[in-house]
Amino acid sequence: MRTLTLLLLGVLAVPAPGATNDVIEGNPSAAVKVTIFEDLQCGYCQTLRTMLDEKLLPRYGTQVAFIHRDLPLGRHDWARSAAMVARWIYEQNPNLSIVFRRELLSEQEHITKASLKPWVVEFAARNKLSEQGITAALDDPRLGITVDQDLQLATTRGIKKIPAVYIAGQSFIETIVYDDLAKAIDQALAR
Repeated sequence: MRTLTLLLLGVLAVPAPGATNDVIEGNPSAAVKVTIFEDLQCGYCQTLRTMLDEKLLPRYGTQVAFIHRDLPLGRHDWARSAAMVARWIYEQNPNLSIVFRRELLSEQEHITKASLKPWVVEFAARNKLSEQGITAALDDPRLGITVDQDLQLATTRGIKKIPAVYIAGQSFIETIVYDDLAKAIDQALAR
C-alpha cells in the first residue's frame, strides 16, 4: 500500500536528467530543490527520514526534488561503506536505493561494523540484487569517489553536523523541525 501511495504521489527516486550522481526523491525536475546531507549511521538522520516519509514527501513530493548527499562522519565506523552500498543500489534501481536507506536507518541501532555485510547480503537476497555486487560495493573505490564528492561539497559549505538540510539558501542543521522546513519550502514554492 505504501508503494502504491508513493507511486500515486510521484515521489519515487529517479535520476535527475544528466545527473547520475544525485539520489533524488520527489520530482527531479522541480524548481525547488531540498538538499539533505545525511549519515546512514546517525540517529538524527533517522528522525529526518521519518519526517520525510510521513510528512514532507506526502505534502511536497510532486513539487520538490529532495536530493540526498552522503556525509558519513569519521566517528561512525560503517557509515561510509553503507553510503557506498546505497550508491551501488541506486545504479541498479533508484527506488530500491531509497528503500535501502530507509531500512538501514531504521535498523541502525542493531547494526555494527561486523554485521553490516550480512545485513546488506540479506537485503540483496530479499530484493533480488547480486550478492557479489552488493558485497563488492562495500569497499568499491569508484563508489568511494562518489561519496567523497558529497563530503567535499559538505566541506566547502562548512557542514560539520548532520543532518543538514538546505532549502533556497536557508540551512537547517542537526535538530530539524518540520514546521521550519515546511515554511521554507512554502516560501521557495511561492517565488
